[in-house]
Amino acid sequence: MLELKSRTKSIVVEAEAGMSLLDIALKHDLDWAFSCTRGTCARCRCLVEEGSEFLEEITDAEWDRLEPEEFEQGYRLGCQAIVKSEAGSIKAVNRPYF
Repeated sequence: MLELKSRTKSIVVEAEAGMSLLDIALKHDLDWAFSCTRGTCARCRCLVEEGSEFLEEITDAEWDRLEPEEFEQGYRLGCQAIVKSEAGSIKAVNRPYF
């Protein structure tokens, strides 16, 4: 199960292995902020409140864009956070900087 929250609504859908949190949000018409889908704009930044262990490892693009403290707090880039095949319950909230 995957729960995604944007500024205006939230959805609960099936977590799809191999897809990013951003891709899943867009597939289900969730108004998730983004500009580039490559990990450079950070508008898709999100707070993973639960289930970070069911996401692929932090990418180089994320290391380049986010601070170590953000990772410790649970932040990822939605376009880079890929659901693993053995996904369990994941909750994430879109939290852009602006």
